[in-house]
Amino acid sequence: MPTPKISTLGQLKKSGYSAKSIKDELRDNLISKIESGEKVFPGIVGFDDTVIPDVERAILSRHNVLLLGLRGQAKTRIARQLVGLLDEYIPVIKGSELNDDPLQPMSRSSIDLVKELGDKTPISWLHRDERYVEKLATPDVSVADLIGDVDPIKAATLKLPYSDERTIHFGLIPRAHRCIFVINELPDLQARIQVSLFNILQEGDIQIRGFKLRLPLDIQFLFTANPEDYTNRGSIITPLKDRIESQILTHYPTELALAKEITAQEANLLDVQQNRVIVPDLLHTLLETVVMKARNSEFVDEKSGVSARLSISAYENLVSAAERRAIKNKEKQVQARIQDFWGIIPAITGKIELVYEGEQEGPYNVAIKLIGEAVKSVFTSIFPDPSKTKADKDPYGIIRSWFGGGNIVSIYNEDSEKDFRQNLQDIAGLKRIADSVEVEGAGDLLLMELILHGLTETDVLNRDFINKKMEFKDMLANMLDDDLFGDN
Repeated sequence: MPTPKISTLGQLKKSGYSAKSIKDELRDNLISKIESGEKVFPGIVGFDDTVIPDVERAILSRHNVLLLGLRGQAKTRIARQLVGLLDEYIPVIKGSELNDDPLQPMSRSSIDLVKELGDKTPISWLHRDERYVEKLATPDVSVADLIGDVDPIKAATLKLPYSDERTIHFGLIPRAHRCIFVINELPDLQARIQVSLFNILQEGDIQIRGFKLRLPLDIQFLFTANPEDYTNRGSIITPLKDRIESQILTHYPTELALAKEITAQEANLLDVQQNRVIVPDLLHTLLETVVMKARNSEFVDEKSGVSARLSISAYENLVSAAERRAIKNKEKQVQARIQDFWGIIPAITGKIELVYEGEQEGPYNVAIKLIGEAVKSVFTSIFPDPSKTKADKDPYGIIRSWFGGGNIVSIYNEDSEKDFRQNLQDIAGLKRIADSVEVEGAGDLLLMELILHGLTETDVLNRDFINKKMEFKDMLANMLDDDLFGDN
């Protein structure tokens, strides 16, 4: 590859440079990375056996690509990482509007410049980071935005008639010549705008206001779409879909471990937060279980999907909830708690689309239910399910009796570590059950808290949210309260 020190067309010719299409460029560099064992898409987790091989096959086939999947499935991230498969620099005719290759100029101005200056034609070098163009499809996008239009100001400035080709102002696509061009949410483009892409994808020519231009555009197209958009806002028209050679389906993480890895990788935490707040692996598991429960909830629209951004934002909120408590109590280091999960509710309510039943329930209550279902699932995976234990072998009998004796436990959101531990240790039988199991990375305090919340989710105990605290008491006592005072 010639170095960017070359500054004229003559020097470029002597260097042995030969023009290469962007699809061949991507293909050759992909082959090199595969042969060297280098990771092609670093940071993309969970797609090693599905999406990434499909993308690599599409590049080897020199295809334009449509990534089809629900929100938060790394479609745009994959598109942006294609830049890493481009050559570091490519030569362009200096000042060219369309990134003209010096050996194969395409625009009128560049062709005329080469005719005039010959080997003295100045060239510049375009870095691969500048060869990525992204456009979010919206209903107001016009043909002029994407393809171009006649520019009356340009015509007046240059004193040219509208019939002169030089009056054209090129749109995003022609100016993305020799680049990767990404259109996100393709179905949002109006059908007549999608039609304008036909010839560009197939033949490479465009028409602007009656100008029949033969522009052999060299572009790697990548489109993204959400299947739900096909019914909500529009669709990809069949002739356009037919011209996109490879359609690749994306998906959410299929394994809990992969989901946890993605969240830990993407969470935007400061060093001071990571040093101050310890998040045990058990709480990572609980958080991802909340997200998985949301994806299968009867209250959540499964067609809209539940983005991975939910778990990322929720994790950040979880850490911040624990950090806030540490600041208030002047504690140098704290461990996140299950009670801190009520701080992730704002991350849930803004990222789920509810069906009618969910709207009736309300987003806040749906979020509470999702957290409760996740707690129950994690609790019963570690400890015996109270509903399946026999009365004479009930491991929770001492706890039931203690609460049945009228004892009530109030745990404040901002309780210090010392007060929190004391509250849990005061519950008869709780620590004994926690000590009966071993969970890597989870101490007795977290396991005791899990049992307490788990027993409320399995209808052994009652839990009330009162201002800044959670109050735990016997289920029967709560029912008696309702009978005594419910009619007053």
